[in-house]
Amino acid sequence: MTRLQGIINDLERTGVEYTIDDIVASFRKIPSVESVFNFMQRCINKLERQKRGRTAEGYTSTMNSFIQFRKNEDLSFEAFDSEQMEMYEAYLKEKGLVKNSTSYYMRIWRSVYNLAVEQGYTTDKKPFKHVYTGIDKTVKRAVPFKIIKMIKELDLSFEPQLELARDIFLFSFYTRGMSFIDMAHLKKSNLQNGILTYSRKKTGQRLTILWEELMQEIVDKYKDDTSEYLLPILRYCDINDRKQYKLRAKQIGRGLNKIGLRLELKAPLTFYVARHSWASIAQDRKVSTDIIREGLGHDNEKTTHIYLASISTSQIDRANQIILRGL
Repeated sequence: MTRLQGIINDLERTGVEYTIDDIVASFRKIPSVESVFNFMQRCINKLERQKRGRTAEGYTSTMNSFIQFRKNEDLSFEAFDSEQMEMYEAYLKEKGLVKNSTSYYMRIWRSVYNLAVEQGYTTDKKPFKHVYTGIDKTVKRAVPFKIIKMIKELDLSFEPQLELARDIFLFSFYTRGMSFIDMAHLKKSNLQNGILTYSRKKTGQRLTILWEELMQEIVDKYKDDTSEYLLPILRYCDINDRKQYKLRAKQIGRGLNKIGLRLELKAPLTFYVARHSWASIAQDRKVSTDIIREGLGHDNEKTTHIYLASISTSQIDRANQIILRGL
């Protein structure tokens, strides 16, 4: 909502007749000075009210890093200028953040700043003109089939935390690169008659996967009759599952990182690696690009909607069987 629209709404709420002159007079009033920290916190609070938890977490992380950079010293939007952003970017680089990570923070601040401009708290001084806000091509995340097999064959029986991390990684690979958040929320009821059905948290897209023996081996390994979840990531189905989720994501992420270091992989081992590897191995095994895209659940109008509608589920399941062969 623009500042002008906000003024009109406020006048409407009074229930008193108003004129164009009243609108102009209100618009000419300088808004009260709003600090950057307070404005950002209001944005975060709004995201939380809208149940946009993951986005709110990104904004919170961004604000915390900026507060540390500023050594807890707040500032007005008038002081939020190009020099300030260049210094902040340099600070982030010194902390070891890569280009895409610094850009992530800058893009969030740009959104917040544009909102402050829209609401009349400052004029646009182009504070981001000398910092990077793009997205670089990332280092290739896929690993070859032999590395997937090495990960599977690691003896981690005396390291249960690493063993769990490895098994969840493999389950992601087996299920065509399923994301961690989707795996965490899988329930036993999602598996019916040999078909795993779920909706992606990211897009809402509904996907089906033919259940394979390799998937069952992992489920059997961690079988828990007291839990309604399919995998041992979340334990309790209640309003605090976000807290559980964050804790488990951190634990399993650390486990994967240790496995990656042990295998001397060139890039960190993450669930993105499972997803990219599934696609790369599928390509190596001559699976068509159309089926790969559909298998990954790509869902944007430039790709999937137009030309993937004719691909049957059975074709995708067959492709997955080809990829898992030999494990």
